[in-house]
Amino acid sequence: MIVKLYQFLVNDKKEFVLSKQLLRSGTSIGANIREAEQAESKTDFIHKMSISLKEANESEYWIELLYRANYLDENQFIIITKELREILKLLTSIIKTSKNNK
Repeated sequence: MIVKLYQFLVNDKKEFVLSKQLLRSGTSIGANIREAEQAESKTDFIHKMSISLKEANESEYWIELLYRANYLDENQFIIITKELREILKLLTSIIKTSKNNK
């Protein structure tokens, strides 16, 4: 979804700066989750998942900024924000559970 949104912003809206920031933070979420799958320890797993959480939070910021700058319409904003908030909830839950089972 993030990659397609980036393509839309660059190709259709001719927005290059904010969209690049969103692409970086948005794709970093999955990259850090993938790294967490191969964590060397529980602490390493929690650390990688925490980075994913921070990147998801940052992505939500860029989405809000793009919306307020009128690069996204309300429907796009609602759909993407809903997805990001679900990811934030999941990551928060995984981190809390992992810390409790340490």
